[in-house]
Amino acid sequence: MSKLMSVKELHVKMAEAEGAKASAALKAHEAAEAEKKAFIDHLLAPSGLTDAQVSEKASIIIERAMANGLTSVQVLRFPNHICTDGGRAINQVEDGWEKTLTGIPKEIYEYWKRQLRPLGYHIRYHIVDYPGGMPGDVAITLSWG
Repeated sequence: MSKLMSVKELHVKMAEAEGAKASAALKAHEAAEAEKKAFIDHLLAPSGLTDAQVSEKASIIIERAMANGLTSVQVLRFPNHICTDGGRAINQVEDGWEKTLTGIPKEIYEYWKRQLRPLGYHIRYHIVDYPGGMPGDVAITLSWG
């Protein structure tokens, strides 16, 4: 037969369980923040890919989208603070918005301008969420329809 715990012992066990939950939540939050930082660091660093390598990747993405009956595909979503103005010019659709791009988002734009635009492809950078009413992530959509 098991021994009944006192209310004090129950409170200690409950506090330990809550502490373990809080610790696990903190570890998960820290891991998510580290992953987010690594992603941003990756976006800001040069990709090192040649036009031929990018063309191969783009071809796969486009063919897969076409096979699914799509005429556009989101190729990247990134935090607005990757832009030099926090995505303001993109959100306002200002002339010269592309000058605010950095890192891989800038490389994608430049690749599109050099290689895909002459083939008739369109590209759109747009804010896709508004957390707290403020511009959030930017999506890059490539279209051909």
